[in-house]
Amino acid sequence: MQIAFNNLELETKTSHLSIEQWQIRPGESWGVFSTEGDIGSALGCLLCGEFDVDAESLVKTAGGVAQVSLVEQQRLLEEEIAKDETDFLDKIDKGTNVFTLIYEQCDDSVLTEKLLHDLDLYHLKESGFRVLSTGETRRVMLARALATKPDLIVLDNPFTGLDIEHRASLANYLAELARQIQMIVTFNREEDIPSWIDQVALFNHGKLESIMGRDEWESHPVISQIKAQSKQQSEEMLALIRRHQHNAVFANPVFEITNGQVAYTDKTIFTGLNWRIDNGQHWQVKGPNGCGKSTLLGLIFGDHPQCYSNDIQIFGKQRGSGESIWEIKKNIGMVSSALHLQYRVSCSALDVILSGFYDSIGLYQQPSKKEVQLAEEWLEILHMSDYAKTSFKSLEYGQQRLLLIARAIVKQPALLILDEPYQGLDYLGRRLVKNTLELIAKENLSQLLYVSHYQKDKLASIRNELEFVFSPELNCYQAELTTN
Repeated sequence: MQIAFNNLELETKTSHLSIEQWQIRPGESWGVFSTEGDIGSALGCLLCGEFDVDAESLVKTAGGVAQVSLVEQQRLLEEEIAKDETDFLDKIDKGTNVFTLIYEQCDDSVLTEKLLHDLDLYHLKESGFRVLSTGETRRVMLARALATKPDLIVLDNPFTGLDIEHRASLANYLAELARQIQMIVTFNREEDIPSWIDQVALFNHGKLESIMGRDEWESHPVISQIKAQSKQQSEEMLALIRRHQHNAVFANPVFEITNGQVAYTDKTIFTGLNWRIDNGQHWQVKGPNGCGKSTLLGLIFGDHPQCYSNDIQIFGKQRGSGESIWEIKKNIGMVSSALHLQYRVSCSALDVILSGFYDSIGLYQQPSKKEVQLAEEWLEILHMSDYAKTSFKSLEYGQQRLLLIARAIVKQPALLILDEPYQGLDYLGRRLVKNTLELIAKENLSQLLYVSHYQKDKLASIRNELEFVFSPELNCYQAELTTN
């Protein structure tokens, strides 16, 4: 497919896309890097015909275009939630199964079976969409896009949410696929740029700033510039946290689970979990997609239905002994893909941060002047003051994620749970949040429970690890603990 951008200007409520000249020739695959903003999703929607632009500003030859992005993932989840029939069944509706989600894109059972095998989804073919892990969902979205047999596919950070093994296998798969299908791949990590990409388009604040070869990209000064900017913003954020710091002291253990297990009628996720968190300890939770990392964090937070069927102590109280869930949540800040997907209310950016004081999705109480002032300070540090009254749902995915991170931190929780916190963030946002979390851990401003699949995301101040390892004998996962 041949694509020509000529003096294109695209404005949305929350983003700007500006391309003076950019030629993509037939068969060429490109890498796209953006210092700030959700360029991948904007490009994908633009090339799929979702935005009206002047015919002269975007000229492309005939052919099908598909995109894989977190925005598309949210759209599918919205559709699945709208079809939820749990209230009419004698069991929980887990959503459309994986086979059907892929098959409905092509009406071709042979192609569907091939994609299930190629993307390591065959064992999940009967699983409902809403019970999949983040990494599993990402692979389903790619399979759905490929099922349409596109001539061009826009992959927005395709490795996000995948464990180490699946990142490696997907990289090999895409290398083979690139010989057959033209691709535009956006990335916000230097290590994620595919080896078969020869040319990179660099966007800065939504504007195509330069086009370069791969060698030139690897020595480009933009990375060092962003690192310096993120360091300054992180220090500003930490200063804000310190100014409003308060310490909640609890007797040990802060959390403990004895012989923990999560099992469903058709399978056991993990079993035999004995884990204790004491005051001052930070932990990283590791393991492959589908091993139960997010499930475990849900047990701690109180959002998983099996949290009351396990022997759990938290903040000095036995779970199920009469404590209010709000008593527990007031001491916990939470960021996760599940929370992001659940946050579907039409409230403003300012209200999203304020809702962190009340552990609610949306704001239903009158905040104090002090709380409003603090939330406004967070917006200023995130460079989002202009969006204070903008609807959360109309913001870019990365902007939404930054707001949810601020929501989790704003009340200075004793325990800060971070389940893949960088998902959807641009390069600057990821550097900013990582630097800030490192400083929070180093100064023990909150205790961190941290999940990330990238080795480069490891925080130096987190020295304790829980890693889920599959046990063939038990046909489920078990935890290995490393403490320092």
